[in-house]
Amino acid sequence: MSKKKKEALLQPPYTFDATWETLLDDPAFVKVFLSDILEDYIVRQRWYGGKSSQLKYIELHQYFRIQQHGEVYYGLLLEINFQEAFYQHYFLPIAFVTDETFAKEDRILPLTIGDQTGYIIDAINLEAFRKLVFERIMTAEPNDQTPVRYHRSSLFNDTSYESSRFMGLEQSNTSIIYNDTSVIKFFRRIYADKNPDFEMSQFLSEKKGYRNTPAYLGSISILDKDKDNITIALLQRLVPNEGDAWDFMLKEVHKVFGNLDYKKIKVDQLPNTELFQRLQIKDVPPEIIDWAGLSIFLKLQVMARRTAEMHIALGSEFEDTAFTPKHFNSDYEVWLKNRLLYQFQNRLNSVENNLHKLEGRAAELVKEFLERKNEIRRRFVQFDWTKLKGERIRVHGDYHLGQILVKDDDFYLLDFEGEPESTIRDRKVKHPPLKDVAGIFRSFHYAIYATIFNNGDAYPYSQEDLFKAGEILYKFFIGVFLESYVTLIQANNLNIGYHQERIFILKYCMLEKAVYELGYEMNSRPRWAVIPLEGILGIINDTK
Repeated sequence: MSKKKKEALLQPPYTFDATWETLLDDPAFVKVFLSDILEDYIVRQRWYGGKSSQLKYIELHQYFRIQQHGEVYYGLLLEINFQEAFYQHYFLPIAFVTDETFAKEDRILPLTIGDQTGYIIDAINLEAFRKLVFERIMTAEPNDQTPVRYHRSSLFNDTSYESSRFMGLEQSNTSIIYNDTSVIKFFRRIYADKNPDFEMSQFLSEKKGYRNTPAYLGSISILDKDKDNITIALLQRLVPNEGDAWDFMLKEVHKVFGNLDYKKIKVDQLPNTELFQRLQIKDVPPEIIDWAGLSIFLKLQVMARRTAEMHIALGSEFEDTAFTPKHFNSDYEVWLKNRLLYQFQNRLNSVENNLHKLEGRAAELVKEFLERKNEIRRRFVQFDWTKLKGERIRVHGDYHLGQILVKDDDFYLLDFEGEPESTIRDRKVKHPPLKDVAGIFRSFHYAIYATIFNNGDAYPYSQEDLFKAGEILYKFFIGVFLESYVTLIQANNLNIGYHQERIFILKYCMLEKAVYELGYEMNSRPRWAVIPLEGILGIINDTK
């Protein structure tokens, strides 16, 4: 290319003497596309996870064709490097269109290729691309060994493409609904390994027949130049639902708190129970049933059974080493302690840097938290694997009410990607299944306090009384859930340890989760820091 043409390329409007099929082979185009164009485009996308860091430069790790019958799109694997000396990988499919109707925000780059003027856009915005992807999965050959690998599950029974639409705004991925029967999730941030959401979905629904998760229907992966198998899309059955369990719980708890005044309940006279006391419905005092209602406890029993069934399925594999149960060992102990001590110090720094934002109950609690920081740190160190007899299995890893769909009187579990801050390898580490249970318990705690914060003025009680009532309700929620969960787990011979071991693991994992939450709240919602602080100190102060 002549010097004049190169200079022209570096200035908008961009003109290139080539075809769409050869565009990405030109180094000059790739250079300007990555530096001048994509940097500005990517930082504005909801799925971009590096907004809190300073972008340094973008590299094109690899590109590949997504094509059928002469129709060509490109999948870009982008390496985004940051000033803070780390990097992230992202997937961006692109298309070239000449249609002016595409909204300005959908356009990545105005471009003239040969005698055609148009735009490079994110291909997911184009129905023709979505149709092609659906059809490539639908017609996928078994044991595909090509670099771009399409896989179709035996559960995928659609016969033709009819329609597609965006599912809604998401933070980290983009989901498209097909034919109102299935949904494909395009993973935007990608990892040099199979995505755990894909692995868990395929394993649970296709291999183990677990029915309370969206059925695995297919996937797309790419074998990159480093021979890493990278998942870029996951197709699942669409589960019609009434929303997630977080919204469901907020509505239920709001009704419970509304009953305080309606039934003229005196908070100081409410019966209490021990934390982690297993409770059948008949063990819940009549005063609590009268206050909260029977329905919420029956729903918690169902949620507990679905959680137990998931863990039973995950713990029943003895051939696939990615899923075979393991016992505790010294390697796990060292990994766990190093990870949690690092996380604790990070959260401690956040607390100390944001103390000025706290007031009232949160300020009182954070003072005690800081005074007892060494005690909390010792709790994390006091993990002796030789005293633990239970098993470790693959777990959900980021289990909370927002990851559960409500359908009629049942629950469906989804989104198995794992903890957002964790590396892809850490997300696949096998844990005690009670780690997930601890996560859902922390979510119960959040739902109760969120209800108080969001609706406090609607209840003619002091915030102190509402907190007190909330802590009582929380313990009964835990007790009913735990009884149903443990009973079913033990009936199916999944070893979660003896009684004291279970209590130790629950406290340990809930303390870990609450410390994890504290960092987020201190940075984003200081008023809500009271929730993880109450959780941390509640565990530290519980001597049983």
